[in-house]
Amino acid sequence: MSNFEWLVVGLGNPGTKYQRNRHNIGWMVIDKFIEKYNLSFSDEKKSLTAKLSYKRKNIILAKPTTYMNLSGKAVQTLKIKYKIPNERIIAIVDDYNLPLGKLHLKLGGSDAGHNGVLSIIQEINDKNFYRLRCGIGNDFPKGMLVEYVLSNFRDDESDVLDLMIQKALQSIETVVEFGAARAMTLINSERLWKSQSNQEVPQ
Repeated sequence: MSNFEWLVVGLGNPGTKYQRNRHNIGWMVIDKFIEKYNLSFSDEKKSLTAKLSYKRKNIILAKPTTYMNLSGKAVQTLKIKYKIPNERIIAIVDDYNLPLGKLHLKLGGSDAGHNGVLSIIQEINDKNFYRLRCGIGNDFPKGMLVEYVLSNFRDDESDVLDLMIQKALQSIETVVEFGAARAMTLINSERLWKSQSNQEVPQ
């Protein structure tokens, strides 16, 4: 039996030229965890990982170094090593179908055209893992999707981007503390953010 209850994987591409790409929002969220909790990465096979204890629950944070299209190979390696069931995997992914800054948590479903999600489905042979979808907007001409997701966030999007990264981090914390079902309701309805001025999580 593993001592780790969640595997949280931020999808992205390694290398400085991809660092600020829309496609790399998953990596940005994991980096925010590293910063907030003063963690450091370990260089494991196919990924960079860090271990976090949050609310007495142990989490593996990971950034696959396989490039996006082979993300599933890193996820499969980690889930076997740390004995994480598929329904305890959360993939943090970019989604151009959502407005910039919008978050949505879901369990299962199709890959929705996301090659990183498709790779995970193929490697673990299961669709039933969580996806924290981070909206990157869709301000691109027809036929320019690839160029768009591999473009950097604009300077005038920085404030919304920073807030989305913070909300994504809080979303993962909420899943770990209160369970995925309750967290999904709070995140997808945006009640989680509306409650914070009162410093409480709604029932």
